[in-house]
This record gives sequence, structure tokens and C-alpha cells, in this order.
Amino acid sequence: MNFFRMFGLGLCLTLCSFVAMAANKIDSVRIWPSPDSTRVVFDVEQKPVFRLLAKQGSLVTLEIDGVSEPKLGKMSGASELVKAIRVQKVAGKTSIRVLLDLSRESTEKAFALPPSDRYGHRLVLDLTDVQAEKAFVAPPPPRRTTGSSGGRDIIIAIDAGHGGHDPGAVGPKGTYEKHITMAVAEKLAALLNKEPGFKAVQTRTGDYYIYPSKRPDVARSKQADLLVSIHADAAENRKASGASVWVLSLKRATTEVGRMMEQTEQHSELLGGVAEVIKDSANERYLAQTVLDLSMNHSMTTGFEVAAQVLSELDDVTKLHKKQPQAASLGVLKAPDIPSILVETGYISNHNEEQKLKTASHQQKLANAMFRALKKHFQQSPPADSALAQWRGKNNLQMPAESATTRSSGASTSLPASSSPTASGPRSNTAKVAGPILPARSEGSARLVTHKVKSGESLSMLARKYGVPMSRLRQINQLKSDNIRIGQTLRVPQS
Repeated sequence: MNFFRMFGLGLCLTLCSFVAMAANKIDSVRIWPSPDSTRVVFDVEQKPVFRLLAKQGSLVTLEIDGVSEPKLGKMSGASELVKAIRVQKVAGKTSIRVLLDLSRESTEKAFALPPSDRYGHRLVLDLTDVQAEKAFVAPPPPRRTTGSSGGRDIIIAIDAGHGGHDPGAVGPKGTYEKHITMAVAEKLAALLNKEPGFKAVQTRTGDYYIYPSKRPDVARSKQADLLVSIHADAAENRKASGASVWVLSLKRATTEVGRMMEQTEQHSELLGGVAEVIKDSANERYLAQTVLDLSMNHSMTTGFEVAAQVLSELDDVTKLHKKQPQAASLGVLKAPDIPSILVETGYISNHNEEQKLKTASHQQKLANAMFRALKKHFQQSPPADSALAQWRGKNNLQMPAESATTRSSGASTSLPASSSPTASGPRSNTAKVAGPILPARSEGSARLVTHKVKSGESLSMLARKYGVPMSRLRQINQLKSDNIRIGQTLRVPQS
């Protein structure tokens, strides 16, 4: 008796599974193009069973089981990479084949996604345009120069989070994070591009998706001095509110350096001209490790300093969720060779903040605050080969005046006195970080004091501590680089 019951139950489950498989259906197809890839999303009624068949020339074939009707449902979107999509039934099987005719060479990856938010089961086909991908992250031409000085622009890579098929967080009223981030990114880029000595580049310029791990690669290909990734936060607690700024964690940075050391092709890209010297050395790996470690230390210090300055400026225009920079292992911050910060502009899941984030006026305030922070940082610590550094040297520390249009009411326009981590820990940002603008002066008008370098200190930290430009510290102490050593005595000018 038990045997027949078990047999009947097994037969029933088998038939039910077969019926369920055969009942699957493609409801719609969504095509999301980006500069170097295209994502094709098949919205299906049940978890898909599929295979990516061997490619034949430019024809990509996806076989899906359990679909009896050779129909694709509603189609939306278009891509230059995908010329046509056809569907056909597989003879003798309850399956269909989706055939995609491509215009160029590509690599393919197919996977299923479970239901989430507004979407049900999905079958995703990612097509990477081989030729476009090479161009997308190809080394750029030499950095442009500003005026007759020959100094280069300081390049800021601005990353608008999410995009395309990935809307990011969704507010109570249906506001997409991807639209907020793009609006703020465009406003920040406009401010930077109007400012002499600066140039903004954007990781994405439209509503398309770029993998977080590829965004630093785009910044590197543009020779960016800093990457600023813009996002909006979300939490189940709808009362959570306020902005925060994140930097790369030490653990993630160390992991990325180790990964880069294993990729010999990336050595030359990351080390620049130094790679030619290292290549012929018997201690290649150890020298490369040292160079990358120095780069990582500089990037993390700079990232923390910029993050602290951004928080100080944001505090003028919005509530802060965290008053100190936070460290995390985030994909978009993975590059240990590029100073990077991630700005959470507020909680889109909070009803009041969602309404503010939607308004152009608040978006402009956020962009203005970030712009002021970036300008102040690079006025104080410009790259040695930049036009800003040359202007500083020629004009005895007087920089181009700050535009009044970027100031919020009551905001300080002075240079920061200190906003960096010290040997005893990070500085609190509950108080405003500001100091007087340094006037033009001769060498003889400044009093020199001495400072003995302690563990954990860097030249940029000391510059902020004493309110003196790094370029001036290098000049007075005849330093050929920004590297200083523990126990070294430095002369520091003070009024």
C-alpha cells in the first residue's frame, strides 16, 4: 500500500514539474545598450532553464526549455550591436531558440535572476562589444593644458551611480536613484568645467549600466586625479536620513594591490614610465609592490582628506548621517591607485529627503558643496604638473577667486586648515574646517618653525595642519617628491 502511495506521489510531482516547465512563457524583452555592451533581459513567468549554444559567426543562440510558444512578447529598447532578434521552436522538444544577429564581434554571458522589487524571473544575456570595450577604456591622448603656462588640468571623474536596467534604490513615491545621481553628476561636471584648471569627465553620460568594478577603469583611462561616485542611500527604516561619504577600506585596497601584482599586463598601465625601469630589474616584483604600495598610501590619504572636506561642505546644505568618512569594500572604490570617494547624497527611502533630492535646487546645492570641497582641496594640494600648481607658484599663493554662484548662504569660502587623519585617529567633522586664505608674501615675511615627522604623518597632512601648500613645503625643504620619513625635520613657514 505504501509503495503505491509513494509511486503515485512521485508520478504526480513529475507531472506537475513537467506541466510547470511547459507552462513557462516570455512576457517581454528589454534591451539596454551602453557604450561598450548591451544587456538583453527576457522577462519570464518561471525560473528559466536555458543553454547558451555554440556561436556561429555573428549569430548568438539561446535555447530555453519549457516554453511551448515561440513568441517573445513585448519588445522595448534597441542597440546598434543587436541587428535582429528571432525566435523558433525546437523540433521534438518543448523548447524554443532565441537567435540574435549581431553587427560586430562580441563576448556573451547568460544567467538567471530571481524576482526582486518590480521584476519577476528574468533571463539575462550580456553582450560585450569587443571593439567598443577596447575604445571605452583605451589610454587617452595626453592631458590638455591650460593657457600658455603649459600646466595641465586637474581631472575629476564623476560617476553617476546605477543606470540603465539598474534603477538603484527606489523612493516611496517611485523616484529612481539613477535619475538623482545623473542630475547631480551633470551639475557638478558643469561647475568643474567652468572652473579654470579643472576638467570633469563622466563615467556614464546617459541612462545605461556600467559594472561598478569597471567604473574605476574608466576613470583610469581618462587619467583622473580623483573619482567621485554619487549615490543616494536607502534603508528599511524610513526615518533614516542624511548624507555620508565613503572611502576605500584598507583591507580592500590591500587585496586589490595583490590582485594587480598577479596581473603583469596591468603593471605597465599602473606604474607608467616606472615600469620600464622595473622590467629589467632582478627584484621586479618587490619594486613593483613598493611603487603600488606608495600609490595606495597616497590614494587612501587623499581620499580621506577629500571625503572630510566634502562632509564639511555638505554640512552647510543638508543633514549629515555620518559626520566622519566611512570605510567600506565597495566595487566602485576598488582602485588603490586612484583617490576615490563615494558620496551618499541622502536617503531616498525617507519621504522628506526623496522630495528634496528630486528638486533641481537641492541637487544644485549638493553639487555646489562638492565643487567647493574639491576646489579647496586641490588649491591646497595641487598636482605638481598642474596649471593650479603653476599659478600658485607664479602668484605667490593667490589662486583664482571662488565664484559666488557656488556658495550657499553663510558658507565659508576659506581654505581648510585641517581635515585629515592624524597619528591619533581621524578628525571629527562636527565643527567647520576652515582657515584664512593665505595672502601673497615674500619669503622674508614668514616665520619658519620646525616639525619633526612622526609615524603616520604625510606631507599633505602637515600642509593641512599648518595651513601651508604642499608646493611651498617642498620648495622650502628642497624636497624632490612628497615622500617624507619618520624623524625627518622640516621647516614650516608661519605668519
